[in-house]
Amino acid sequence: MSLLSRRSLLAASGAALATPLAAPALGQANWPSRPIQLLVPWGAGGGTDATARIVGSLLERDLGQPVNVVNRTGGSGVVGHSAIATAQPDGYTIGMITVEITMMHWQGLTQLNPGSYTPLALMNSDPPGVQVKADSPYQDIKALADAIKARPAGTFKASGTGQGGIWHLALVGWLQAMGLKGDHVRWVPSNGAAPAMQELAAGGVDIVTCSVPEARAMLDAGRAKSLAIMAPARNPMFAQVPTLNETLGINYSVGAWRGIAAPRNLPAPIAQRFGTALKKVYDSAEFKDFMTQRGFGTVWQDANGFASFMAEGDRAMGEAMRGAGLARG
Repeated sequence: MSLLSRRSLLAASGAALATPLAAPALGQANWPSRPIQLLVPWGAGGGTDATARIVGSLLERDLGQPVNVVNRTGGSGVVGHSAIATAQPDGYTIGMITVEITMMHWQGLTQLNPGSYTPLALMNSDPPGVQVKADSPYQDIKALADAIKARPAGTFKASGTGQGGIWHLALVGWLQAMGLKGDHVRWVPSNGAAPAMQELAAGGVDIVTCSVPEARAMLDAGRAKSLAIMAPARNPMFAQVPTLNETLGINYSVGAWRGIAAPRNLPAPIAQRFGTALKKVYDSAEFKDFMTQRGFGTVWQDANGFASFMAEGDRAMGEAMRGAGLARG
């Protein structure tokens, strides 16, 4: 709603007065009676798109209506997230929102924030690992952390994504948790984790902070090693990689996550029905197998848990972005 112009807002208010509760009230008893749109803010073929498509296909079974995935890209995620937030809250448009919703407003890209939605469920989170070259002298995360603290700012170089992206902010948050400035390690922007891992193997950077699944090819090839993950618990798929808390006593976690949400003011009975259906999707063997085969982490939070999760993530992202000098206002 914050994105509507004053004129649009007045018009919408007038329409609501003329037909009180029209759209949300109609058809609640027999919802859903027609296809549902599942909007995705990112392009076809990516991880968010793939996750949305498996969720949509499994939702169809329970809801008895087609769930059509529609990619609404542009504006670094703003276009799609806006389309979800401003859709009619009638249960026929939902979306897969991503970690960027806790980042974009700090960058001044949009006024949208986690409170712009009706959260339904968190279903995926991939925490970053701290990767170094296979022949790096640092055999564990403590040795690396001690070396970073002992050297002047800018000595170490890291990469993993573009400037201000989620993996950059993961590094910033970790440095801040160690009592250092967010720019103590120099960030080298890249077009994603894959080229960053290539640069790491070539010796162009010292550290890559990306998810361990993204680093898997280089790890399996013996060209890199992962020293720790920024998560509350170890990833069962990479059980040998410890958490920062285990090794450094730093209770810091962050990650790229994906969840399902609807526009604000979705009627409670429809939100509850979505929540029940999404839990069935999450618990299904098909979903678990799909995510495991791709190395994506699975995590469940219901509507209330997802809301709390986003609120805490929003606070942490604000701190990290201010520390990196990336926040506006």
